[in-house]
Amino acid sequence: MEFLILTNGEYSDMDWYRGKVDRFDRVICVDGGAGRARELGIIPDWVVGDMDSICEGDRLFMKKAGAVFEVHPPEKDFTDTQIALELAAREGAREITIWGGIGSRLDHNLSNILSATSLLARGINVLFESPSPVVYLVKDRLVLPGRPGDTVSLIALGEKASGVDLSGFKYPLNEATLESNWQWAISNVIKETNPVIRSTRGRLM
Repeated sequence: MEFLILTNGEYSDMDWYRGKVDRFDRVICVDGGAGRARELGIIPDWVVGDMDSICEGDRLFMKKAGAVFEVHPPEKDFTDTQIALELAAREGAREITIWGGIGSRLDHNLSNILSATSLLARGINVLFESPSPVVYLVKDRLVLPGRPGDTVSLIALGEKASGVDLSGFKYPLNEATLESNWQWAISNVIKETNPVIRSTRGRLM
């Protein structure tokens, strides 16, 4: 099942998201992300979080529309986005797309991306989608749906990623090892349609 999570982060061009909803089986809004969903004409299956950023009008609208609210206290160990990720995993997600999950707050960006990598070990793919950038998490292999000329950076997550191969890029790699404490696979360029990223061990962003 493919899940969509809408957070209360940055969206840039809202028109970019319109027409992309039909591919999802379930939708989760993170707190004030319900306002973004309403703006896009989306009725979520769930609204989760401590409800500190959702406005009263959006809350009443989503309740009336039938969304299930999962309310958590403000004093908690995990972020609202982490709660949404766990809900999606619990409900059988195999693919998760997050809108608004990357933006101006570095702490939330890092928390969202690093927390999402834990789902890779459970066989769940996570994509952070926006007009720019798009963030993919790679465990074994990814055929990147980019275009020749697009810029792609690889970031090793965890201690290191080894056996990294790149094909279809201006700067190919063969059995390379990327270490998290000194990144060096930044600003590559797609050379061919459907380039491939492979890693035999570790995780990549």
